[in-house]
Amino acid sequence: MNEQNNRKTLISIRVSTLLLIILTIIILIIVGVSIANKVKEREVLETQAQATVNDIQETTENLEETQENEVADSNDEGNGTISVNTERKAVITSRSSAGREQIPVVEEETTEQVVEETVPTEPATTPIEEVTISKDMDLTVRTGLSRDDFILLISGVKEDTSNFFEENAGLIFDVCEKYQINEIFFCGLISAESGWNIAQNHRNTHNYISLMSYNGLIKYASVEEGIEEAAKVLHNNYLTPGGKFYYGKTLSAVKTKFCPASSTWVNLVYQRMSQILN
Repeated sequence: MNEQNNRKTLISIRVSTLLLIILTIIILIIVGVSIANKVKEREVLETQAQATVNDIQETTENLEETQENEVADSNDEGNGTISVNTERKAVITSRSSAGREQIPVVEEETTEQVVEETVPTEPATTPIEEVTISKDMDLTVRTGLSRDDFILLISGVKEDTSNFFEENAGLIFDVCEKYQINEIFFCGLISAESGWNIAQNHRNTHNYISLMSYNGLIKYASVEEGIEEAAKVLHNNYLTPGGKFYYGKTLSAVKTKFCPASSTWVNLVYQRMSQILN
């Protein structure tokens, strides 16, 4: 009887010991898992924190680079005084945690640049008293006079008794500028071909440099058209290389085809040109 009791007691002790061992193992497993989870969570948090720091640094660098580019661009803007005042505020949020507190980054920079203002200047012009002519001059070189000075010069030509040249001085200047013809030559040619008073047949046809067709003087519709066509024909046919009557840019070269039969044409045109400046 005692032996059976002892055996039961022994079995009970063994079972209890076994249960205790199993319980201990379970506890150890739970503790180990818990420790492992905490370690893993800590690693995750550290990784997230490092990523956040990297994001902040990258965004700050981008903001600085953007500011430098904007300041550089402002240096290339137009004339005058440029004042640039910039204040930027960016809010950076960590991608790893939506509920994390936002970190404000404030950068202030004031840049002031003073650029010397440039004032456009009028092109240089030649004074009336410095205008010169010659028989061998290039007829495509302008006088250098301003429009107002040319009109003033023509208004003082005493031979212009009909005031034709004075009344049309602005138009003459404009077409000479358009077709690159010396203004004094153009007026001298009109005077040589039509007279200072403009002969009646030239007035009727508005043909002031005797441009001819098989039927005689070519007729134009108005003073403006006649003067424009005169300058255009001179430029295209007589004063431009490749023109069908081009032999050079001097009076004698133009005479070759313009008035080949005359021995006095060059002297006549030059005399009328001289009268304009005297």
